[in-house]
Amino acid sequence: MVESLYSFMAGIGFSHPLHPMLTHIPMGMIIGMVTFSLFGLMTGNGTFSQTAFHCSVFALLAVFPVMGAGILDWLQFQEGSWNNYIIAKMALAALLTVLLAVSVILKRKGASQGKMLLMYLLCLTCASGLGYAGGELVYG
Repeated sequence: MVESLYSFMAGIGFSHPLHPMLTHIPMGMIIGMVTFSLFGLMTGNGTFSQTAFHCSVFALLAVFPVMGAGILDWLQFQEGSWNNYIIAKMALAALLTVLLAVSVILKRKGASQGKMLLMYLLCLTCASGLGYAGGELVYG
């Protein structure tokens, strides 16, 4: 099934992996979460904090197609072979999903701006680890 998907895409002129082009969506939102949260904390402007929350919701929704595409690419281009970077990416992807979900829940329960910034920084740290492991897999 995976092979037929990539064969179809190659037939219409698209021979690249899917995962790299999708990773920019949650990564951009995570950077936005941290940036807007920091601005909100520095200025006391609740609009920045609300925007950070919206970024976190979008990031949470976006991680699922990104993980799916990552799994498809792993199966297609690395034939599902296990190595330390794949294991790290799978663990960090699960952790990032949990952190994003917790950040959404905490914000909805009225967590302080400082606590939210800390959560967003944890998400950014996790996402950075994912990017590093992905870079090592591709460029090693």
